This record gives sequence, structure tokens and C-alpha cells, in this order.
Amino acid sequence: MASNSFVMGFDFGTKKIGVAIGQAITGTATPLAILKARDGIPNWQQVERIIKEWQPALLVVGLPLNMDGTPSEMSRLSEKFARKLHGRYNIPSKTVDERLSSFEAALMTDQEGPIDSIAAQLILETYFRETK
Repeated sequence: MASNSFVMGFDFGTKKIGVAIGQAITGTATPLAILKARDGIPNWQQVERIIKEWQPALLVVGLPLNMDGTPSEMSRLSEKFARKLHGRYNIPSKTVDERLSSFEAALMTDQEGPIDSIAAQLILETYFRETK
């Protein structure tokens, strides 16, 4: 299952972190999991298990900027999470503007179901579009 073309995306939140996996070659992504977090800290064993299973070449974390493009408190926490991922797993990490990803994810679901992993999928797809 492992391949260097896998990219893993994260929709960071203080209570839940959505995870998606994508293929850099095709530019497509699929929702994978929703991890519980406590004050933005995930169960690192769960994160490690997913990373070991998929062996992504890159980790992409959504960056929740304000609508005017300025950083928010959540942006700072997301950047910190991206740095921790890189430090723990020695896999390159990047952030990508995720404005409206949760809103778009809610439109794609029944709006009552979990949207975090779908938001992570949209973050990855945004990354793929922007890096072509």
C-alpha cells in the first residue's frame, strides 16, 4: 500500500483533526479518518499508526487564515501542528490556505455528519491544484 506518491492532509482543530490521503500523481484525495484531540493535541500513537500505514512523502496541514488573508490564532496553532508533525516523523510538511474548506465540506455532506476528514480532502485537493 505504501508509495512515495502519497500525500497526507490534515484539517487541524482543537477537538478533532481530519485526515485525508491523496495521490500526487493523480491529484486526487480521499477522506481517511477523524482523530480526537484535546486542546489541539492528538493521540500521537494514532497519528503514527496512520503515517506508518500510508508512508506519505509529504504532510499538508490546512492554514485557517482570516477572510482578509491575515493569520488567526488557529493559523498559529495549525503551523505549530505542522512543525510538530515534521519534527516527530521527519517528513516534509507544508501549510495551505484552507479558507472555506469546512464550509465547502459541509455543503458536500448532510451538514450533520463529520466534515473534518472531507475538509482534509479539500485541503489536499487545493494543494494539488496550486502545485501543478
